[in-house]
Amino acid sequence: QVHLVESGGGLVQPGGSLRLSCAASGSTLNYYIIGWFRQAPGKEREGVSCISKSGGNTNYTDSVKGRFTISRDNAKNTVYLQMNSLKPEDTAVYYCAAAPFIARTMCLMSVRYNYWGQGTQVTVSS
Repeated sequence: QVHLVESGGGLVQPGGSLRLSCAASGSTLNYYIIGWFRQAPGKEREGVSCISKSGGNTNYTDSVKGRFTISRDNAKNTVYLQMNSLKPEDTAVYYCAAAPFIARTMCLMSVRYNYWGQGTQVTVSS
């Protein structure tokens, strides 16, 4: 079983950047596909990005393509989400999640994930 902890959230002005981290413990991270999800108040949880075990394959939801970059450092047991050109609509609680097996076409679906972190708040506001 893997334990996930997110960090790096905060308050940032529109156009700014943040880098979220998802640190794993209790298991080796390269056993898992990792996804980033977000949930804004009153909205359903949304898949933002996902990355394969090796890091060679990534997916993004359309609204963040070209602005967000997911990466992983398996030696550090950490996955990152670099968020640039942030917009107010990016405001949400961001979660990372892990699963041992997911088809690439389904990796933005939250129901496919077994383990979740507690979330980190990202607020984009002037």
